[in-house]
Amino acid sequence: MRAIVLEEYGEVEVLRLTEVTDPVPGPEEVLVEIVATALNRADLLQRRGLYPSPLLAGFAPPAPEIPGMEFAGRIAALGERVNSWSIGDEVMGIVGGGSYAEKLVVHEHQVLRVPPTVALSDAAAIPEVWITAFDALVVQGGLTSGRVALVHAGASGVGTAAIQICRAMGARVIVTTSSKKLDACRALGADLAIDYATEDFVAAASAFTGGVGVDVVLDVIGGDYVDRNIAAIRVGGTIVQVGTMGGGRTEVNIGMMLPKRATIIGTVLRSRPLAEKIAISRRFAAEVLPLFDAGLVRPVIDSRYALADIGAAHAYMETNANVGKILIDV
Repeated sequence: MRAIVLEEYGEVEVLRLTEVTDPVPGPEEVLVEIVATALNRADLLQRRGLYPSPLLAGFAPPAPEIPGMEFAGRIAALGERVNSWSIGDEVMGIVGGGSYAEKLVVHEHQVLRVPPTVALSDAAAIPEVWITAFDALVVQGGLTSGRVALVHAGASGVGTAAIQICRAMGARVIVTTSSKKLDACRALGADLAIDYATEDFVAAASAFTGGVGVDVVLDVIGGDYVDRNIAAIRVGGTIVQVGTMGGGRTEVNIGMMLPKRATIIGTVLRSRPLAEKIAISRRFAAEVLPLFDAGLVRPVIDSRYALADIGAAHAYMETNANVGKILIDV
């Protein structure tokens, strides 16, 4: 099969399309013929050697290092103990790596059905960012109807998913983004969209909540946003840190946290044990996929590239110009 294999680390030139052996499903795994995958910020880090890839399922060691954390495709083969899927089923899901390829293997319980309202090739825009947003806001952040969330990078893949999750569940959502993306966030349902370059999101969040503060912050930035997030939350509020685009090291005013009785949670999906990935995938299937079935939410797709043009796709993501997901047609 064809796959993008990292044999060295660096700029986009290291993303090379080559032939590798097909992965083989284990007893509880399925082989998926991939129709499309999608880019995530972690892919850019992995390309530079800053985000080590876990061992890929289905390959005898030494396994090739194939990036890619989500997929949509059709099941092509079943492990001997698989009983929840059939050959030809249209599926999607998250993986630790390996989706920049024509085929991959994944545990049967980690696979999600593709909603009937979403084209198979578009479904690759769902798993990683929608599960991340749902897990951060609802599972770990405790967001419920009537509460208020603050979501940074509102026009990103995670941000566009988070806005729609908040809207569908009856929560209010404030987002920060660049000036060119404000209207896109408002169109998706953001109650308040803030230009991070010219507006103070702490003051804006305080005014929006009548001085109370927000209930949950979903932050992919880090850096100097951490102290400002603490200032923006209400007493007993929660900050869920899912990225560090603005830097992984910063000074934190612990004294400000104490009267707020604040909680800061750091989280990632990729390095979780298989059992935890299955658990969050199953909960997402039960609580969020019905929203797609009903047409209440949708994947937001910015652009598409061919697998052979993966370098151009990475270069485009690094410009931060996209609104929603960048898809790769395999």
